[in-house]
Amino acid sequence: MLARMKPWLFVAALAALLAIGAACGSDNAEETDSTGAGQNVGADVGYIDVSPQDLNSMLESKDFLFVNVHIPYAGEIGNTDLFVPYDEIGDRFQELPSQQDTKLVVYCRSGGMSAIAASTLVSRGYTNVWNLDGGMIGWEEAGYALVDVRPSSVAPQGLRTQGPRT
Repeated sequence: MLARMKPWLFVAALAALLAIGAACGSDNAEETDSTGAGQNVGADVGYIDVSPQDLNSMLESKDFLFVNVHIPYAGEIGNTDLFVPYDEIGDRFQELPSQQDTKLVVYCRSGGMSAIAASTLVSRGYTNVWNLDGGMIGWEEAGYALVDVRPSSVAPQGLRTQGPRT
């Protein structure tokens, strides 16, 4: 009897997964900025994933606050404005623009921490949040370089200090 139930349970579980997948579907709408970059990852999430290639184009005419949320420090992408650990971003809004429609682009090493940070920002009312898809790993795989700035050149609150990079 037990051997008969195992295939039945497997089929039921598979059917449930397929139903959930169909319900989650692909009603994600494309959303782009003036450069044509970005893909809205869904109304439930509320932020936009941006590819390394599109971010590189966006950096040419930078009109956003660029935030590294990765911990521990593992390098950065040039023109980074701010360092706020992903798990502290909800408590450090005083370091972010008060206008919640300001464009914010967050990134980390692989995309996981920045996805959490992006979701936190959206849940706190920010409406123009972008996440680097694939993080610094995806950035490097696309052929772009990282900059290695020593943690000592970063102020304790996350703001970059003035002066030369070491």
